[in-house]
This record gives sequence, C-alpha cells and structure tokens, in this order.
Amino acid sequence: GFPRTLGQAEALDRICELDVVISLNIPFETLKDRLSARWVHPASGRVYNMDFNPPQVHGVDDLTGEPLVQSEDDKPEAVAARLRKYKDAAKPVIELYKSRGILHSFSGTETNKIWPYVYTLLSSKIPPILSDEEN
Repeated sequence: GFPRTLGQAEALDRICELDVVISLNIPFETLKDRLSARWVHPASGRVYNMDFNPPQVHGVDDLTGEPLVQSEDDKPEAVAARLRKYKDAAKPVIELYKSRGILHSFSGTETNKIWPYVYTLLSSKIPPILSDEEN
C-alpha cells in the first residue's frame, strides 16, 4: 500500500488532499504464507503463487519450462522481517489518517469477503459515471 511511511504521507499531502484512506487488516500468518508462496520466472518476470496461481508443473515456468526461483525477499524469514518493519513504519501513518477521520479499516483473510465492504464504501464516496445517453 501507499503511503507506507509518515514521510510519504506528508509528501502526498503536498500534492493532493485525501478524503478516504483504506487499511486492510490481514493476519500476519496469512500475509506471510501468501508472500512466501510467490515464485518467479526470472527471464520474463512471470509470477506464480503456489496456492492460487501455481504453474502447471511444480517449480517450472508454464511457457518455457525453465526453473522458477524464489526471491530472497519472499522466503518466510525475510517476509516475517519485512512485515514487522512495515507494521512499525505504517503505525504513524494509520494514526495520522485516523486522527483526520478518513481512515476506514477492513479485516479478513479473503479478498472476495472483504471486497464487497470496500466497494460499498467507495461507491458511497464516488459519484457514478453517467453515459452521454443518461445526461
């Protein structure tokens, strides 16, 4: 997400005024498992996820048959460290938007269960786009 740090939030303030900020609260273990399941075909940048977008043959790119690799950043230990660092950096950002009354938090583990609530919020904030025929 963005902004991730207070410095980024302050820079964003200089170029636009936010009226809605969304925070997705997803359990640490869920995030760690999802990020750790990511594998990449280095030559093309194709990304696979062993849980919800696996290659046809485990460990092998679907198009070239070349081996997939896992970035050092995607290994479970590195993911856990990244998530802890993110949580510490993001806390003041969350507090800033909470104090402004524009933070909306959603919790869960599955996109299809969180999305309807996010969609309802955004639909209430953004006017519908009318076609020329409707104007």
